[in-house]
Amino acid sequence: MKFIINGGNRLNGEVSLSGAKNAATKMMIASILTSEPCVFENFPRIGDTEITAELCEKIGTKIEWNRDVVVLQTPEIKNNKVLELSRRNRLPILALGPLLARVGEAEVPILGGDKIGPRPVNFHIGALTALGAEIEVTPVSYRAKAPNGLHGAKIDFEIPSVGATENAVLGAVMAKGTTRITNAALEPEVIDLIKLLQKMGAIIQLGANRDIEIEGVPELHGASHSILPDRNEAISFACLALGTNGRIMVKSARQGHLINFLNVVRKMGGEYEVTRDGIIFWRKGELKAVKVQTEAHPGFMTDWQQPLVVVLTQAKGNSEIHETIYEDRFGYVKDLNEMGANVKTFDDCGAWDKCRFNDAGFMHRAVIEGATELKGKPLIVRDLRAGMAHVSAALMATGQSEISNIEELDRGYENIDGRLKNLGADLKRVE
Repeated sequence: MKFIINGGNRLNGEVSLSGAKNAATKMMIASILTSEPCVFENFPRIGDTEITAELCEKIGTKIEWNRDVVVLQTPEIKNNKVLELSRRNRLPILALGPLLARVGEAEVPILGGDKIGPRPVNFHIGALTALGAEIEVTPVSYRAKAPNGLHGAKIDFEIPSVGATENAVLGAVMAKGTTRITNAALEPEVIDLIKLLQKMGAIIQLGANRDIEIEGVPELHGASHSILPDRNEAISFACLALGTNGRIMVKSARQGHLINFLNVVRKMGGEYEVTRDGIIFWRKGELKAVKVQTEAHPGFMTDWQQPLVVVLTQAKGNSEIHETIYEDRFGYVKDLNEMGANVKTFDDCGAWDKCRFNDAGFMHRAVIEGATELKGKPLIVRDLRAGMAHVSAALMATGQSEISNIEELDRGYENIDGRLKNLGADLKRVE
C-alpha cells in the first residue's frame, strides 16, 4: 500500500482529532482488570487498537464496536498465555499486571513498536518485580507469576518513562497495600488512564513532585470514559498549516496539552487562535528559525519534533532540535535531505546542557538550515511519526512523491488520507 502525493497545495479547512492512540490502547488493557463492561467513547479505529483488540480477545475479552464507541468485557480469563499476535506493537507487556492481578500467572510475546531505538523494558520488569512478580524473559516472551500475589512497593524510576509508569500503575491498583511511584511520567495520556482507573474504583493520589501513590483495592468495576483528543495529531495538522502556508482549524485541540508547542509556533512566526471548538493555525509571512529541546512532559514532546523539523526546512536561518528522550529518532532526515533539505545531525549536545546521549554515538541533535525548496521523491515509511513527517514533506514539496509502507501510518492515524484530502491535499491511496 502506498500514497501518491502531488505537493504544493495550501491546506485549508477544518479537521477533527481522533481519540489519542496512546491512551486508547492502554485503556483496553486496563479493562482486563475487571469482569464488568468498560465503555470507551471517542475511540480511534486504527492499527494499534486493532492489534490490542487481538491481544485482549485471545485473553478472553468480548469486544463490541459501534463507530467511535467500543465496549470491552472480560468476564473470565480464558487464556493467560498469549504467545503470538498477527502484527507488532509493544503493548503486550502492559497486560502482565492485569493478568497477574486476575489469575496470578501470565505470558505475553515480545513484540516491537516504532523503530526509534531499543526502548529497553528494564523499567517495566523492575517495577513489576518490586510489586512481587517473578519474571522470566525468554527469546520470544515474558513469563510472569506472583505466587504470593502482588503487593505494594516503592518504585523509583531513573527517568520518567510513560510505558513503565503505566505498567506500574496497572500492576499496583489491585495489589495489597500501598505503592509509591517516584519520578513518574505525567503525560496527559497517563493522567487519562488514571482517570479511567479511578472511575473503575482505584484509589490513586497524584503528588507534587512526579510521585503517584496507589492504595490497592481488592476489585475493580466497569466504567465509561471518553478518550482525550490526540495531541500528536493536533501537532501534525498544525505543522501542515504552517508549512503549506494554509489555515487549518484543528477541532478539539486543547490548549492545555499544547502549551509549549504553541510557544514555538509564535516564536517561529506562526499564528494561532484558541476557540471554543479547537485551535486555528496559520502564518502571516516568513517563518523564522527556532531552537527546541525535547523533554518529558510538560516539556516539548519527542513525538512533535518530526513534523516540526519538516516545517523548519521552510524557516529562514539555522534551527536546532536537541532530542533527549530517544537516541535514534533522526533517521528520517536522510530522506528530507534527498528532497532538498539541509539537515545535519550530531552525536554531541552542542551548546545544550549535556544529556545522557552526549558523545555516546547517537545522532540526537539536528541543525536545520532554511529555507530550502523540497522536491517530491519516492519515500519509505520507517516508523509512525517519521511517516507523518514524510507525508508532510511531500505535501510541502513541489512535484510528486510516492510513499510506501503506509501501513505504519494506519497504526496511528485514522483515515489520514481522507482527512488530508478534505483539507485540499492532492493525495491518493493505491495498492
